[in-house]
Amino acid sequence: MKYLDTIPQLDPSVKNIGGQIVGQVKLEKNVNVWFHASIRGDMCPIHIKEGTNIQDNAVVHTNTNAPTTIGKYVTVGHSAIVHACSVGDYALIGMGSILLDHCEIGDYAMVAAGTVVPPRKKVPPRHLVMGNPMRIVRELTDEEIQANINNSKLYIDLANKYSK
Repeated sequence: MKYLDTIPQLDPSVKNIGGQIVGQVKLEKNVNVWFHASIRGDMCPIHIKEGTNIQDNAVVHTNTNAPTTIGKYVTVGHSAIVHACSVGDYALIGMGSILLDHCEIGDYAMVAAGTVVPPRKKVPPRHLVMGNPMRIVRELTDEEIQANINNSKLYIDLANKYSK
C-alpha cells in the first residue's frame, strides 16, 4: 500500500496472505506475510530479508530515526511485535513477544513466547531468552537451531500452497 509517495518494494516471490504492507518496506525473496500482520514503514524503512515469515497478527513497525531490519529465514510468531530494532539471520521470535526500540537479536537466537526485550538490550547469537524483562536462559543446541531453520522453510512451503 502506498504511503505518501512511497510504495513497498516486494520481490515477485513474496506471498502476502492477508497482511498489510505500507510505506518504506523492502521484502526479499520468499518472504511470507500472514493474516492480519501489519508491516508499517511510515516513519523509517523496514527491510525483511529472504525466507522470513511474519505470522498472523504480528506487527513490524519503526520509530523516528529507528528503522527495523529482520534477517534471513527468521520466524516472527503470531502476535509478536517487532518495533524499531534488528533481528539477525535464522532467529525465532516467539508468539506474543515484544521487541522494543534499538534492541538487537543475534543470529540463530530464540526469543521465547511472551518475552519482552527492553530497549537497547542485546540477545547474543545462539541463545534462548525468556521473561519480562528478558533474561538469558542458555545457549541453544544445534538441534534447536536446525528446528528453527526448518520452521522457516515449512512456512515458505505453506505459503506456496495458498498461492495455487
